[in-house]
Order: sequence, then structure tokens, then C-alpha cells
Amino acid sequence: MKSTNRTLLAAALVLGVVAGPAVPPALAATSSHADSSSPTATSSPTVSERSGIPALEAAIADLPTRDATAALVRLGGTEGVWRGSSGVHDLTTNRPADPAGRFRAGSVTKVFTAAVALQLAAEGTLDLDRTARSYLPELIPASYGKVTVRQLLNHTHGIPAADIPGDTVEERYADRFRIHDPEEMVRSATAKQREFAPGEKQHYLNIGYTVAALVIERITGDTYEHQVTHRILNPLGLRDTYLPGKDPHIAGPHNHGYQTMRLDDGTTGLRDVSVWGPTDGWAAGDIISTTADLERFTKALFRGRVVRGPLLREMFTLPKVADFTTGDPAAYSIGLSMKKLGGREVWGKSGGRWGYNTGIVSTRDGSRTLVYSVNSTDAKGQEMNTVVRNIMVAAFGSP
Repeated sequence: MKSTNRTLLAAALVLGVVAGPAVPPALAATSSHADSSSPTATSSPTVSERSGIPALEAAIADLPTRDATAALVRLGGTEGVWRGSSGVHDLTTNRPADPAGRFRAGSVTKVFTAAVALQLAAEGTLDLDRTARSYLPELIPASYGKVTVRQLLNHTHGIPAADIPGDTVEERYADRFRIHDPEEMVRSATAKQREFAPGEKQHYLNIGYTVAALVIERITGDTYEHQVTHRILNPLGLRDTYLPGKDPHIAGPHNHGYQTMRLDDGTTGLRDVSVWGPTDGWAAGDIISTTADLERFTKALFRGRVVRGPLLREMFTLPKVADFTTGDPAAYSIGLSMKKLGGREVWGKSGGRWGYNTGIVSTRDGSRTLVYSVNSTDAKGQEMNTVVRNIMVAAFGSP
């Protein structure tokens, strides 16, 4: 990545029948106190009564299936604690999935990016109502001169997506080691006609967070990666979370991700996609983490330990506009999104990278939190992965 002022400077393909090796299921669940290899889950009576733990166990049982090869789940909050894992570490050894394994968290990265921006706003260094062009005049053209930093962060900017080569998973896989420069992605996006006037509608895209991270770097004179590490990862002790830069590998223990695609022999089956360049996501989708770290981060965020005071409300405020593609009310705030499940509002963020789906979810008061990582075989398609959907409904109830 390059910049004139830099020192160094992401739900689920439509499901098909998976052709692959037959593998035995592996289910391991734990209580709030210790890990266990037992195939049965233990939890407090309160959690079991209130959250339908049998449904959670069922949601991740009997993996691998055609939907996913592994799943890691942590349910927490004042209503009780439950932890579970299922599936395999990889389809070659069929070892049980590592519940402490790292994974690509995709667009959960946006929560970290938003938190850094809001911290800078609290310090008076960043003005959310100032235009992106005023910070990056050589990069943002006049045609996008009215887009503000707030609009970048809540997806109401109107900037279209950058051009990323490849229309199919097979084409993207063949191109998986390409290095994508963030400034070039911004130039690609802003060379196009805007989708709508800034602030008029909402369209969830990565490009706003790419621009926002470049603003962060311009303001601080530092890399985006170091700012996240210094401001969030280190203070919270998130030792298994890191930003990979250009490295296509997942460092340390991790469960392999697989994606359904056309194989070299012309059949459709599972391909190991654990090694994949992350630069197309960058500040919008490249972070690598664990369920334990993301649970700690989620609790700290909702308790006001990451973003403090009035600016935290920005993360729980939806813009009063319609979605660009559906016409529904806006569902994304700065960093988070909101859904109504089981009769109550839940806030959080999901993310998808090839072979991996991740989510952090919580009630506003923190009474129930959920973190999951599912090694989905359809992790970048249009529909929510079946295992992910079942986990969400089991934890919070139906929409």
C-alpha cells in the first residue's frame, strides 16, 4: 500500500451439493469455566431456560455438512454464558475444530475502523461533518466534494464500489494473491458517477471505510493498522487479533476455510481457501481474530470502554434514509447494524471472507451477547448461511 503521507503505509454463494471427502462429525461444547472435549454442552440453568440452548447445540451439531465445516460460538452477557464448537480443523485430518482458532472476521473490521474514527472525533482531531475531500484533496475529486466523514462511516456517501477483477468465486480464487492498493481502489470508485446525492440514501459498501481509513492515516500521520493496534487491540488485551497487511496466510492456529466452487476436473466441490490475499478488504474487511477476543471487544464496546460519551450514540443511531437497493429503512449506523430478533433490538456486525462467516451481536444493554465464527462453504453469497441463521435464531429468536 502507498500514500503520499503514509510511513508504511466485509453473508453467503447459493448452496449446491458439495462433493468432497466423507468426514465424521465432531462436536465439542464447554461451560463458562473450562473447555471440554465432551460431545454434550453444559451451561447455567438460566441460559438453558432462557435461550434455548438445545437449539444452539442443534444449530452447530453434526458438522461438517454441505453448509459448513466448523463453527465456534460464544454466548455471554448477564443472562448467562455458553460456549460451543463443532466440526473439523480440516478435511484432511478430520481433527476436531480448535475452539481457540483464529479466523478471518471480514466486515467486523468496520467496527474497529469506526471506533478509531470516533475516538479521533472525541479528541477533536477528526470532524465527522467535514468533507473527505478537505482531508484528501488530491484523492477525492470535486464530484464527491460534499461527502462527509460521517457519511463515509454510515454508508450514505453515494460512492459506488471499486472495481475488483473477477465476477465468480473461481475467477477471484485465481486472482487471490493480487495486491489491491487502497488509493487505487478509491480512484476506481470515484471515477464513476455517484449512486445518489450524499446523505439521501444508504448503500452498504466497503469503499466508504477505505476512504475513512485513508483519512485516519492523513490525520494521524500513522498507518491505519498501528492506530487500531495502539488504540484498541493493545488496551483491551486482544492478543489473538491482528491486521494482516499483505500476508495471505492466517498466522497461528486456525480452522481451515472451504468454499464450494468448480474444481480443476470440472466437478463442483470444496476447495481450501484458507490462504487468500486480504488487501481487497483492508480497513473494511481484513482483520483476523478469535471468538474470545471478539467477545471481549464486544463487551467493552457496548459498555463504553472503547468509544466514550456522546460519540458512542453515533454507533446506535440509524440515518433516517431508505436503503438504495431495497427501499427499506436504513439498517446501518456508524460501524454497526440493527436487527429485531425475538421481539427486541439487537446490534452488531457480520462479516464474510471466502470460507469464513463471523458475527458479533449484542442487546444494547449487554444482557445477551453472541460471537460466532462459521467456516461456511458459501461465505460470500446472497443468502445467509444456514448454520449462521440457525445460530442467530437460537440465540435471540426469530425476526
